[in-house]
Amino acid sequence: MWQEIVEVKSKLEFPREICILSHRNPDGDALGSSIGLALFLQSLGHRVNIVLPSEYPVYFEWMPLTEEIIIYDLAGPQAAEYVKRAEIIFMLDFNSLDRIDKLGVAVNESTVTKVMIDHHMDPEPIADYIFSDTSYSSTSEMIYEFIENYGTTVKNAKLINDCLYTGIMTDTGSFHHNTSSRVLRIVASMKDQGLDDTRIQELVLNSQPDKYLKLLGHCLHNRMELIPELKFGLISLTREDYKNFDIQRGDTEGIINYLMMLKNVTVAALVMNQPNIVKLSLRSKGNISVQELCRDHFNGGGHKNASGGASKLSLDETLKKLKEVLPFYIFAN
Repeated sequence: MWQEIVEVKSKLEFPREICILSHRNPDGDALGSSIGLALFLQSLGHRVNIVLPSEYPVYFEWMPLTEEIIIYDLAGPQAAEYVKRAEIIFMLDFNSLDRIDKLGVAVNESTVTKVMIDHHMDPEPIADYIFSDTSYSSTSEMIYEFIENYGTTVKNAKLINDCLYTGIMTDTGSFHHNTSSRVLRIVASMKDQGLDDTRIQELVLNSQPDKYLKLLGHCLHNRMELIPELKFGLISLTREDYKNFDIQRGDTEGIINYLMMLKNVTVAALVMNQPNIVKLSLRSKGNISVQELCRDHFNGGGHKNASGGASKLSLDETLKKLKEVLPFYIFAN
């Protein structure tokens, strides 16, 4: 997969203006891979800007360069200008322009070299160089190998490893899914280089405000539904819930995992009635593909056992549709 890295490297022989993009609602992998690559390219003398469609969760604010990230929702003209003036564009952790919303227009109009590095299925031909492989746990794992295959001394390896570990750790659910011997060897190598993985786990997982536990209690006591015949667990959040608990970006992270703790649940869903759209997050055990379900019915995708999607229907209509189509994916295996 990395054969074309020689050609990409030739584009980076002299200092360039580089723009790194990742997807809306950036998670740990979007941030970790983007910042990790930015630090590496900066060490080579390039001018690098990270542009994201929307804001990131507050528990990632400890990461380097976060204060310099340009958010399109907050500074649209400035974000579009960074894309427009870039000499090289890196697209990380997404494989279609609709994942970056209005930024996709600026990217589509740009004629500069574009490089996609991503681990999701079915990449669209939107870049000159496409590094795509679904066997990787995360884009952060791919960036680690990109840097390794680049073949140069890494000056700020510890900072880069902190970011890439964050992406790997969050996208594997703390090494619960999407793991491989390769990614474990990579983390072992990071550890040998001084990675303080316990510190990062604490920063990301154990720094929630008290409202998180109140919201979690509400979800489990008032919003949880179990359907035993389907081995299906569901939590749905209304717009009223968003208002009452002041739910902000990242506040629902990890809630779906509590459903997966149940012995008799093989598929779980967190369905959220956000202000402008209904968002779905799905998890599964074994051979049940929630990726196919999200792709086929909710304009989404991801991984076989961890995917997401969206619906323009009402919350009630979305829940009805989910319950109607779910059996076809459960009983197909």
